[in-house]
Amino acid sequence: MDVDAHELIEIYFKLGLQYKDIVSVLAFRHRYIITERHLKCILRSRSLFRRKGYSNIEDAIVFIQYQLQTIGQLHGYRWMHTKCKENGLHIRKEHVRFILCSLDPGGVECRKARRLHRRNYFAKGPNYIWHFDSYDKLKPYGICINGCIDGFSRKIIWLNAYTTSSDPKVIGGYYMETVESSGGCPRIIRGDCGTENGHVRDFQRFLRRNILQESNIDCYLQGASTANQRIESWWGFLRKESMEFLISLFGDLKDRGLIDGGFLDKNLMRFCFLGIIQVSGGGLCLLFLLKYF
Repeated sequence: MDVDAHELIEIYFKLGLQYKDIVSVLAFRHRYIITERHLKCILRSRSLFRRKGYSNIEDAIVFIQYQLQTIGQLHGYRWMHTKCKENGLHIRKEHVRFILCSLDPGGVECRKARRLHRRNYFAKGPNYIWHFDSYDKLKPYGICINGCIDGFSRKIIWLNAYTTSSDPKVIGGYYMETVESSGGCPRIIRGDCGTENGHVRDFQRFLRRNILQESNIDCYLQGASTANQRIESWWGFLRKESMEFLISLFGDLKDRGLIDGGFLDKNLMRFCFLGIIQVSGGGLCLLFLLKYF
């Protein structure tokens, strides 16, 4: 096995994947076939251990303090532990919890108070149903986000920040680009009743027209956004872990009279933040998957 494969193993190990998961990813995605025993030998040769070689606790404290100054103030200890691993800090999850309790006791109590109990969700398999919707919390500042998530695997199908989410051609373009790149469309797609989803509805029904005639089951479902459970769950996650910081920042600028929501202000906000939001959204997609798998 060459050096590049060893580097891949180190990346997946630091992301927190289990041994069997690393072996599976190497086999199915990279065509590297190894056993768990061989994998452990490679990890030992690179001084990578689950219960050894922990990072300096002071480095972890400094990192967490820095995170708490930005959107990290919204994270719980599990999420903060994932971010530590992503940034090369090997530390126990319990230590992260103790550090957060010491540095941010108010945030810990606030997260405890907002604990929710949700009903179970079921989907038959990957690409059986996609849920898509628009996120308009930043729309007053000229930035619109549209996203789609697979109901079974929670994979983010697309997540795009742009100047509008009301144009059917734009939303339809997201759908067709994804269908072309992935080589297929889902069995069902779920959206709300907005007119901006008209092109997606027509594209989906056209692509599934033969199956629609045979089964007499509509391949496009529509209803209230509040009932679109998977994508609404993702928007809640997005706001909790990222957008709340920006919403508060932009709201503060508006309250101080520095922006008024006019044409010039919106274009300046897009110029400064549109690219940052797009990149940070992509990073959150990976961390979202790591949280659940």
